[in-house]
Amino acid sequence: MLDFMKPLSQQVCLVTGGTRGIGRAIAKMLLLEGAAVAICGQRQETVDRAVAELAAETAGKVKGKAADVRNHEQVAELFRFVDAELGGLDVLVNNAGIGIFRHVRELSLDEWKHTLETNLYGAFYCSREALFRFGTTNGGYIVNIGSMAGANAFAGGAAYNASKFGLTGFTEAMMQDVRSENVRVSYVMPGSVATEFSGRPSGEGANWKIWPEDVARIVQLLLMLPPRTLVSRVEVRPARPKS
Repeated sequence: MLDFMKPLSQQVCLVTGGTRGIGRAIAKMLLLEGAAVAICGQRQETVDRAVAELAAETAGKVKGKAADVRNHEQVAELFRFVDAELGGLDVLVNNAGIGIFRHVRELSLDEWKHTLETNLYGAFYCSREALFRFGTTNGGYIVNIGSMAGANAFAGGAAYNASKFGLTGFTEAMMQDVRSENVRVSYVMPGSVATEFSGRPSGEGANWKIWPEDVARIVQLLLMLPPRTLVSRVEVRPARPKS
């Protein structure tokens, strides 16, 4: 592995699920560091709004395209969009995800499939496309945003836990596959984050939680480590959890 790397200001990054929450915070951090950034979300109008807001907040180069990461053809088209608009790819942040929390008996077949396909299949589709683009000279970095639910099961979390446990295994195996190819892979596992994910609102009652900007800061630190160093997994918990 090379002992030097391009600064973030010279890198092209793709953040899935980048219109809100953790993904939005990561995209903003990358833009403030001078990176060129592409984001995706499920609806073009939402993506367009986020792109305009991020451009105004950072004066950075940001592009966006709607894509459902469950759909391989839409993922392939997203990566072709990044190729055309930004001229390559250095960093992929797999952040897109959903949470459906029900007793196993109450989970519908569609809810199970939707969760697994978004949280696990989507990361595979995107990672595979990124790896086709990372050369062994310049390499690249894949950061998967997982969850502490990928290590700790809980009642009502059958679909979500299954997807995140799967993402843990996938990420760790992929890291082993590509570590000799000048490609780094890291997995960030936040606990409770103050977003509207799964319908739980943020606000004063969520002050004890991790903030999306905290996760973005961790991703920044990972990307700025020298290429000879790999932090494969980061577990992130609220410092003072609600009792």
